[in-house]
Amino acid sequence: MHFTKWNGCGNDFVFINAMHMDDLKPVLDKCERICDRHFGIGADGIIFVLPSQKADLRMRIFNADGSEAEMCGNGIRCFARWAYELGLVSTRRFSVETGAGILYPEILDDHRVRVDMGAPHLEAAVVPTTGFSGNPVVSEELVSSTGSHYKVTCVSMGNPHCVIFTDNVPDDEFLKKEGSAIEKDVHFPKKTNVEFVHPLGNNRFRMRVWERGTGITMACGTGCCATAVAAILNGLAKDEAYIDVDGGTLHISWKGGDSHVFMTGPAAMAFEGDFTPELI
Repeated sequence: MHFTKWNGCGNDFVFINAMHMDDLKPVLDKCERICDRHFGIGADGIIFVLPSQKADLRMRIFNADGSEAEMCGNGIRCFARWAYELGLVSTRRFSVETGAGILYPEILDDHRVRVDMGAPHLEAAVVPTTGFSGNPVVSEELVSSTGSHYKVTCVSMGNPHCVIFTDNVPDDEFLKKEGSAIEKDVHFPKKTNVEFVHPLGNNRFRMRVWERGTGITMACGTGCCATAVAAILNGLAKDEAYIDVDGGTLHISWKGGDSHVFMTGPAAMAFEGDFTPELI
């Protein structure tokens, strides 16, 4: 089975052309092994390109633990360049069916990709989150299972996010402890991605993320979108934000209300090869 390895700001994925595959199960049964960085190819997840009756193409993404995600911001940028270079689409702007709805990536002249991510969802029931007094949940108190107190803002970009503004940039030990605890907190019935964000001023932020179903990653595109939305809601930015992650920088713009979020950032191929699922 042929694969291509791509990354967006270090958030990396194994891409598989499944346009003519009848059954994804042989690959999904080995998802954890394929994503293992010692015994497999190594990735934060696996992304399939599939035919769609609703859009030009369909994207399905599975986390490293085998669970399916609704969407992935870095993944869809890589998906766009990969699909275009494969010749599956003929225009630089096209539609992609995802678990979060139909989205529209556009490949720019400098090879970066700009994606219309749709409007953010802030209603508590849609995120989803429960147990908070506010709706939307903006700077609400959360006490994690570790006993730590946080002010959280909850945003859905088709997948759930819990954004926490901090006075410093957390290290890996902190992320593993606090991120994993909040991911599974009772306030989040479908679990959640967790972003710890340090404001740098002038609409710029340093963000580290604990991704639902994966753990620490170098970047999270939907997480950057949620971070920008949360920053604007909390009065820390206006209309746009530059989000510095471990693997690079994404530019996010949002005019508030029902307006759409636009994400712009890099997408790069690392290598390609072949593997036999039953041998991994």
